[in-house]
Amino acid sequence: MSRAAAGAPTRAAVRRALAARLRAAGIESADLDARLLLADALQVAPADLLLDGDVPMDALALAAVEARVGRRLAGEPVARILGEKEFWSLPFRLSDETLVPRPDTETLVEAALSALGGRRGARLRVLDLGIGSGAILAALLSELPHAFGVGVDRSAGAASTARDNLARLGLAGRSVVRIGDWAQDLEGPFDLVVSNPPYIPNSDLPALEREVRLFDPARALDGGADGLDAYRAILAALPRLLASDGFAVLELGIGQEDQVAALARAQGLVVDGPARADLGGIPRALVLRAA
Repeated sequence: MSRAAAGAPTRAAVRRALAARLRAAGIESADLDARLLLADALQVAPADLLLDGDVPMDALALAAVEARVGRRLAGEPVARILGEKEFWSLPFRLSDETLVPRPDTETLVEAALSALGGRRGARLRVLDLGIGSGAILAALLSELPHAFGVGVDRSAGAASTARDNLARLGLAGRSVVRIGDWAQDLEGPFDLVVSNPPYIPNSDLPALEREVRLFDPARALDGGADGLDAYRAILAALPRLLASDGFAVLELGIGQEDQVAALARAQGLVVDGPARADLGGIPRALVLRAA
């Protein structure tokens, strides 16, 4: 970017002004958001803003920043604006048909790896039901060097995004992504089945935070009248999908552990201890195994 005319605002001044606007709008992560949006508009690394804060900005750069901050003030998450989100220290591109990967879901990956124990170097078959952006499956394959992963999603757009992310991470040769309705037409056995299914009761959808309600795909959130529709479909299929020594790990919504555990036992599955809690102390990842 060429140097602007004398008197033009510097990058540091613009960043401070953006943060103040976001903070005034009640956005808690105002400082971080301002830095990320400014760096994206300038096509530089966020850390470079600390080194080049005195560089003045021209009108074109200011317009690019303003377009991004306008979207943020309208409630759009920063990850949607940037088109990318980090998960398990890996970068994932997003699309309109995928959820933004959330740190709480890393609990599911941790629980799955813990359940596998010393088998992490084995030639495992991993199934991700509702693959979305591909974050969970890619994280697992990055930790399981000889595993092969199968991902399924009802959304063609999500399946395409997952394929692209797996390919960008060098995992295309150890994975395949299909379009399908949960486990329909799938054949096992799988050593590990994971899923972060829709689990919000549909009556609760209007009360979700604006960032989720307006910008996440409703199909990936809506769990039916009681939030358990997807769990019922997945749990009914697990007995035929799991290997005899296989595990399944399901992400839970708040307060759903007892209900999902009861549904799992009704299908003859063994609930392997209490659910693993996320960083907020909420039971988040339920581990199941074949009887």
